[in-house]
Amino acid sequence: MKSMTGYAKVQSILGDKRINIEIKTLNSKQLDLIVKMPAAYRGRELDVRAMLARLERGKVEFVLTEENGFGEVVMNEALLRSRYELLCRVATEVGAPTDNLLGVLASAGDVWNTAADAELGDSDWEVLRRDIERAIDDVDRFRADEGDVLERDFHRHVDLIEQMLGQIPAYEPERIETAKERIRRYMADAAVKDVDQNRFEQELIYYLEKLDITEEKVRLQKHIDYFRATMANEVVCGKKLGFVAQEMGREINTTGSKANHVEIQRLVVAMKDELEKIKEQLGNVL
Repeated sequence: MKSMTGYAKVQSILGDKRINIEIKTLNSKQLDLIVKMPAAYRGRELDVRAMLARLERGKVEFVLTEENGFGEVVMNEALLRSRYELLCRVATEVGAPTDNLLGVLASAGDVWNTAADAELGDSDWEVLRRDIERAIDDVDRFRADEGDVLERDFHRHVDLIEQMLGQIPAYEPERIETAKERIRRYMADAAVKDVDQNRFEQELIYYLEKLDITEEKVRLQKHIDYFRATMANEVVCGKKLGFVAQEMGREINTTGSKANHVEIQRLVVAMKDELEKIKEQLGNVL
C-alpha cells in the first residue's frame, strides 16, 4: 500500500548548467499533472508527462529550474535595450521618472541566459531523462514509506473495531431477555387478556428475528478480513478500501439500529469513531 503524498528533489548537470528537478505529490481522485519548465525544455514536456504517469494517481507537481552559477552569464542586450528605449520614450511623454528603470528591466528573467535557450539536444535529454526517472523513483519510495505508516494506523483502528465486535455476544442473552420482558410488560400494562400462548410465542419469535444481528456481525467480520487482505496484497487500493469502509459502516449502523441494548450501542458508537478515523486517511491512499 502506498500514500499519494510524496516528495523528491534531484540535481542534474548539463554542461555548465545545474538543473534542479523537484516533484511534489498530494492526494487527488485522478492523476493531475502540473509541469513547469523553462522554454528550452518545453519540447520534452510530453515525454516528461509520460514518465510521470507511472505515479498513477494524485496531484503531481513537476518543477524543473535551471542555474548558471558556474558558467558564463549571457544577457539579451538587444531585448533589454529595446525595452528601455521604449519605456524611456513613454515616460518622457507622460512626465514619469526614469531613475531606476534600467534596474527594473534587468530583473526580468527572460533578459538573461536566452542565448543558452536552444532546444535540448538528444544527449542532454538522455542525461536529464535518467535524473527525472531517479526523482520519480525517490517519490515512489517516499510514497511507499508513507503508505507503511498509514497501513500500521489502519491495522490499529481495524483491530479495535474487531475487538469491540467480539464483545457484542456477551450482551446478547441479556438483550433478548430484555426484549421479551418489554413485550410482556407492555401487554400487562395494556391489560390484554385471553392471550393465545402459541400465537404469542410466534409473534415473539418474529419480533426477535427482526432484532437479530448475527448476519450483520458475520458480514462486518468478513469486511474487516477483506480490508486487511487488500492492504497486504494490493499497491493501488485506495478506492477499494474506501468501498470496503462504506460496507463496514453500513453493517455497524444496522447493528446500532437493532441493538436495543445500551452496552451494544456504546460499542457501536466506539466502532463508528474508529471507522471515521480510517475514512479520514483513506483519501491519502494511492
